[in-house]
Amino acid sequence: MVKVAIKQLDHAKGLPLPHYATPGAAGLDLAAAIGENEKITLKPGKRALIPTGLQIHLPDGYEAQVRPRSGLALKNGIALVNAPGTIDADYRGEIGVILVNLGEDDFEITRGLRIAQMVIAPVSRVDLVAVDEVEASTRGAGGFGSTGV
Repeated sequence: MVKVAIKQLDHAKGLPLPHYATPGAAGLDLAAAIGENEKITLKPGKRALIPTGLQIHLPDGYEAQVRPRSGLALKNGIALVNAPGTIDADYRGEIGVILVNLGEDDFEITRGLRIAQMVIAPVSRVDLVAVDEVEASTRGAGGFGSTGV
C-alpha cells in the first residue's frame, strides 16, 4: 500500500479526511472546505474554484488525479473543467477543485459537500526520441471516430 502524507488546513478542521466510500472504490472523496454558514451558488454555465483545505505529499513516481463525481454530473450537470486534474508529486499547495455547472439550475455548494474524487496513480516517465518518421500502423492517422461507431 502506498503511503501519502496529508495535512488538513485550519478551514477544513472538523471535516472528514478523504476516504474510500466502499472497499472497491478507486477514488477518495474530496469535500468542500468553505465556512460553516457559507455557500457558493454556481449558476448555469459558470465555474468556481472550490477549496478542499487539504495539502498532500505524494511519493515520487505518483500523481493524484482529481475526477468528477458521477452522481453530481447526472443529477445536477456538475463537472470538472479540467477533468481529470493532475496533482504532481512535487506540488505542496492546497488542493482546489474547479467545478462547472453544465446544468439548467443554480447549484449550491455547502461545507462538507463531496465535490470530487481523487485517485492516486503511478506515473510513467519516458525518454522522447526524435525521429524523421514514425512506424506505420494499421490504423494510421485516422482519429475522431475513424474506427466506427
